[in-house]
Parts: sequence; structure tokens; C-alpha cells
Amino acid sequence: MALASPRKTGTAIAASIALAVVGVAFFVPLAWIVLASVDPAATVAVGIPGSFTLDNFTTVLTPDLTFVPLWNSLVVSGGTAVVTVLVATLAAYPLSRYQMRWNKSFLYTVLFASCLPITAVMVPVYALFVALGLLDSLPGTVMFLAATSLPMAIWMMKNFVDSVPISLEEAAWMDGASAMQALFRVVVPLMRPGLAVVFIFVFTQAWGNFFVPFVLLLDPDKQPAAVSIYNFFGVNGAIAYGQLAAFSVLYTLPVLFLYLLVQRLSGGFALAGGVKG
Repeated sequence: MALASPRKTGTAIAASIALAVVGVAFFVPLAWIVLASVDPAATVAVGIPGSFTLDNFTTVLTPDLTFVPLWNSLVVSGGTAVVTVLVATLAAYPLSRYQMRWNKSFLYTVLFASCLPITAVMVPVYALFVALGLLDSLPGTVMFLAATSLPMAIWMMKNFVDSVPISLEEAAWMDGASAMQALFRVVVPLMRPGLAVVFIFVFTQAWGNFFVPFVLLLDPDKQPAAVSIYNFFGVNGAIAYGQLAAFSVLYTLPVLFLYLLVQRLSGGFALAGGVKG
């Protein structure tokens, strides 16, 4: 027998309208990027091109405009994500497994650090990079981006470590495994989806970061695509809309490929049958 429930027609209509507005807000820019990239006379307006061409892609597919900046973006974003995931895992494991009196205080401190705006710390960071000789250094930029991503990554990673039963590690300890061996041979394989979530989160943040590379990387040959995209904004307000759209399409492909690849490789939490009642 079905239970009676009050009608929510008004709420459903309002929710549908809100979702439609959000969908249009996302769809219109995407439609402009796709259509303008194949339009020989692209403007800022969204419209069906009178004729289609691939000249915009041909123009931007050069080492200086696309290949080198995209490679720099992959190095910076990939390096940042790898360093952050590794350090966050090592930090989240003891916070999850060992009960210490300062655990909660430490986590709140980490949460506060994640709320600091990046613009508030760039002046002292710039002075520090100059003093250490790390200015215009890709490894230095990777380390700084990883440091800014760590607070949120540690919070996320701790929740994933909490989801792995400690009894599995205890069984490994009984077999003679050390804490680090249990972490990397038992816990990490079981939380691959969590690692994938943190990796994608950090990678996409670094991929779209303009301000930090713009300040810390002075050599145009080292700047990522998020900075080099401004090459399409000419002087006196002149903008190559078609080339900008074509570059934007190429700029989004690596992130889309990463989503598909990680989703395919990460799998699910393999805890079924891992613990017997």
C-alpha cells in the first residue's frame, strides 16, 4: 500500500526552472566555444556559422601557441596533483588511525589554511621565491601549488582513509607488515576512487590557475596554457575570437581525457568480503 504524501507540484516546477536556468547558463558558453571554433568570422555572439572551417585550429596548432603551453600545463598540473596526493595520503593516514589530543586542533588549522585567499599570500611568497632563487622555476611553482592544495586534499583524503576498516591493516600487521607497508599495500589499493577524486580535484584547480603561474613564471616558454591564452587578446581591444575558441577546445581536451581515464582505472571500493563478521 503506497503511503500518501503531500503534492509538491510547485516545488517541482520551481526546481525544474532553476535547473533549466543553470543548464542554459552552462550551455551557452559551451555552444559559443564549439561554434566559434569553426566559424571563419566568429564574433562574441552565439550563432550558427554561415560556413564551417578548420582554419582556426590550423592557426593555433603551433608549438608556440598550443603545444608548449599545453605541455607546461601538464607538467605543472600533473606534478602538483602527484605531490599533493602523496603528501595528503601520508598526512591523512595518522590523522585517521591514531587518536591524539591535537588531531582536532590540527584539522581545524588545516581548514583555516584552506580559507586563505591566494592573493593575500602572493606578496610574501614572491619575496621568498626571489630570496631562494625559485622565481621562474617550474618545480618551485609546482611545490607552491601543491602546498596551497594540501589543506583541502588532507580533509578529503582523511575521509577516504576512514572508510577503510582498520581490521584489514591489523591482519597485515599480524603477518609482519609495517605501518607503511600496510598503508601502501592494503589501504591505498582499497581507496583508489578516493585518490582519483583528490587527483582530479587538484589537477583541475592547477590546470585553470592563472594568477600563480602568471606571477611566478616570467619566461613565456615556461608559462602554462592558462596564461598563454591571453596571447589571443590583441591590442586596442582586438580579439581573435575564432582562434580563442579553437584554443579553448584544445585546452579542455586533456582534462576531459583525464576524467575518462581515471574513471576507467579507479574502479570501486573493493571492500566486499574483505571483513568477515
